[in-house]
Amino acid sequence: MGYGWYRYGYGPSFDYKSSITIGGWPLVHICGGVDPVTMRLRVAKGIIAIGNVAVGVLAIGGLACGLITIGGASLGALLAIGGAALGLGVSVGGFALGTIAIGGAAVGFAGAIGGAAFGPAAVVDSFHCNEAARTLLSRWMDALPPACR
Repeated sequence: MGYGWYRYGYGPSFDYKSSITIGGWPLVHICGGVDPVTMRLRVAKGIIAIGNVAVGVLAIGGLACGLITIGGASLGALLAIGGAALGLGVSVGGFALGTIAIGGAAVGFAGAIGGAAFGPAAVVDSFHCNEAARTLLSRWMDALPPACR
């Protein structure tokens, strides 16, 4: 029988995996809730993974890990978007840490833009706008932030 809603009194639980696989991972894996057999939180693992905890090339979830991630806590190799976004590439979030970081609090190894931004180059925050950032922003944006005027 299927997993069903509110079976065993543990709240909603579901698990969908596409029949198409790439490298042993399902193309799409969507799951949520607690596995009634193991009593553990379900983890979505797939090329496209969506769930409370998601691991994949494109991962979307409360905790997301992968190449491109969107989540409350997001760990992405190429792009991380979330409340707390940590990544090797571009990170966007309330707290962002990455090569290029954009967020309320942004720590960037190459550049940072945010309310409070820290990094070696192209730093824009509510109080500062260095020359590299001014040049970059004027090239790509019509309007400069107040700190860059």
